[in-house]
Amino acid sequence: MTTLRIATYNLLHGRPLAPDGSPAPYPADPGGPLADAVASLDADVLALQEVDRYQDRSGRTDQAAVAAKATGATDWRFAAALHGVPAPGAGWVPDPDRPGLAVYGPTDLDDDSRPSYGTALLTRLPVLHWRARRFAPAPFGLPLRVAGRRGLTPVPDEPRAALAAVLAGPGGEFTVVAAHLSFVPGWNVAQLAAVRRWIADLPQPYLVLGDFNLIGAVPRTVLGSAHAIQRTARRERVRTARRTRLQGWYDLARTPTYPSHRPAVQFDHILGIGVPRSSVGSVSAPRTGVSDHRPLVVDVEM
Repeated sequence: MTTLRIATYNLLHGRPLAPDGSPAPYPADPGGPLADAVASLDADVLALQEVDRYQDRSGRTDQAAVAAKATGATDWRFAAALHGVPAPGAGWVPDPDRPGLAVYGPTDLDDDSRPSYGTALLTRLPVLHWRARRFAPAPFGLPLRVAGRRGLTPVPDEPRAALAAVLAGPGGEFTVVAAHLSFVPGWNVAQLAAVRRWIADLPQPYLVLGDFNLIGAVPRTVLGSAHAIQRTARRERVRTARRTRLQGWYDLARTPTYPSHRPAVQFDHILGIGVPRSSVGSVSAPRTGVSDHRPLVVDVEM
């Protein structure tokens, strides 16, 4: 058995925050605070949400590449949920020449012509298979609290992205998913249920990480029990799952992660199935000085 550190972190595009939670200016090296924050987690597998790629607001930094270098990831992918630039108060101005999903990795560092935004998954483990998908935005938004603004701000929904990787772990293959789901109630539930169906043919155990914009028992209830997974998998997968005596989906960590300066609610989750509860070690949600979310970090024996 080897202990792996698994983490998920909504970056808020790497935005530094003051101790009271208000936005702080980016330094001369705009990727520096992000690199320091990610390095401090020392994660073997790291899911990132709200990741900028060559956006002016974050110093035209390839944040997935910066994070990968800081954490020593041997492989990574960034799934662009959208190409375009942010429009304060109005969502995004999309790039009409790149309307769909695009996935970037270590070989795409010189492709800086199209600013984008999305989800990333980084790992120090060998990757056997990558998979990505995009979720359409809800047709309406909601009034939300936004860092640096008083009261509630009307925010339109945006496309979301998820990445899945089959990793060669010390005890065998397992699947990790990084996801960022809609903040629109019901829409995010449907997206999480779609994630479950989307990975049903990939090898168990499963770890699903990310900012789901869901709280309490809702995420694990949506993902369902091991029996639901067994029914959607191929027969051979079912037989394997039964041999390993899978239990239902559960939270590997239960601790508030938002807002970062005074955590009161948990939007960020690490959910698993096929991972014995006894294998879960330390859990933390450290404050890093970057983002309005705290990272969620779990040590797991695999």
